[in-house]
Amino acid sequence: MSGNQQPPTIPAENQKQEALAAFTATLHSVGTNLEQPLRDRAATITANEAALQRQEAELAEHTARLARQNASWAGLADETREGLKEIGDVQNWAEMIERDLLVLEEMMDGVEGEEDGEGSECGEDEMGRDGEVVNGHINGDGNGAVNGNGKGKGKKVNESKGWLRWW
Repeated sequence: MSGNQQPPTIPAENQKQEALAAFTATLHSVGTNLEQPLRDRAATITANEAALQRQEAELAEHTARLARQNASWAGLADETREGLKEIGDVQNWAEMIERDLLVLEEMMDGVEGEEDGEGSECGEDEMGRDGEVVNGHINGDGNGAVNGNGKGKGKKVNESKGWLRWW
């Protein structure tokens, strides 16, 4: 019976090889079908990486430019703040000078009135500033004009002769 064993027949061997080849082709096809989308995604990621690097460089450049502009604006704001502070100082200085000049003008009006022989029609304690009526009296050269009841609470009509009358 040992002679009864026959070697595998060629058609059966061919079928086995064909089945193996078909199985291998199917595996290869499945691998290719799964591999292609992954390759496409990898290519997209690589392309996006280059675009992202370019955008990152542009963003860094824009950020640096904005930082320089921000520093410039901060400097301008500091200069403006200093300018406004100086304007406030000048305004304060001008107000102080104006007060001093008004005092001098009042003093000069008093001196000129005394030199011309025009004294006050009332006492020193009744004389108001700038020639207004106080308690019904007129001081200076008699040209003070006041609307009111003579008790110093009326509306003053300013007829100042000094250089500050336009102020």
